[in-house]
Amino acid sequence: MRQIPYDREKALAYCAQWAHKRNKKYQDFSTMGGDCTNFISQCLYAGSGVMNTTPNYGWYYRSAKDRAPAWAGVEPLYRFLVGNRAKGPFATDSQIEKLTAGDIIQLGDEEKHFYHSLFISDIDGTPTPETIFVSTHTFDAHLRQLSTYDFANIRFLHIEGVRI
Repeated sequence: MRQIPYDREKALAYCAQWAHKRNKKYQDFSTMGGDCTNFISQCLYAGSGVMNTTPNYGWYYRSAKDRAPAWAGVEPLYRFLVGNRAKGPFATDSQIEKLTAGDIIQLGDEEKHFYHSLFISDIDGTPTPETIFVSTHTFDAHLRQLSTYDFANIRFLHIEGVRI
């Protein structure tokens, strides 16, 4: 298996194009629990070009009824990205200061139940909640300041690359 770079520019361009609208190639999950992680997966796919079609444990989307749980679920996406040793994008748990545009943030409650995924669209200087700008679906946003969100817990995922 070969490793290639994650194309952050392609992921960011996709994010800018679709942050406030829906790509008809994908189901909109806004009324079924939220569309945030589905949108983040679309951005990741734009930057990776590779899906992992392993049933149940992979990361893929063929249709609303034929997709991996990791495609649209906050926790399953986290588990896939940090645990992936096979085909597709992979990430590491990171510290805020190591984040770059194209990475992912997930928000959680007091019990560390993570419920919302955000795509980092821009960082203006050293990464802090005031300098990180994110995009997401469900409550659509593009270039929204991270510090404007209310959350009890937060985790950062740095996309390390893509295996093909």
